[in-house]
Amino acid sequence: QVQLVESGGGLVQAGGSLRLSCAGSGRTFSNYYMAWFRQAPGKEREFVAAIMWSAVTVADSVKGRFTISRDNAKNTVYLQMNSLKPEDTARYYCAASRRVASIATAYDYWGQGTQVTVSS
Repeated sequence: QVQLVESGGGLVQAGGSLRLSCAGSGRTFSNYYMAWFRQAPGKEREFVAAIMWSAVTVADSVKGRFTISRDNAKNTVYLQMNSLKPEDTARYYCAASRRVASIATAYDYWGQGTQVTVSS
């Protein structure tokens, strides 16, 4: 069982930055493939980035602007978001999976999400 709690969301102007954190529980946190997804109102949940050890996958829509990292000693995953755009506005979710995947249905554990709003 893994419990995930996101933090760090907020309101930011276009071009600004935010860093999201996802704190996980459980002694086997490092064994999980960790990802960030986002969901805007009226849209499907969208893959943003994922990480397992040093292997990273990032969606084309955020490549070059967003960076995912993890600190297994702290059971925490981060999403550094730079050059934010209004279209990045969404609720951002942290998720954990036992397998490598970029689809939401492959993830077993989810946090409650944190809202990111980018004003133009």
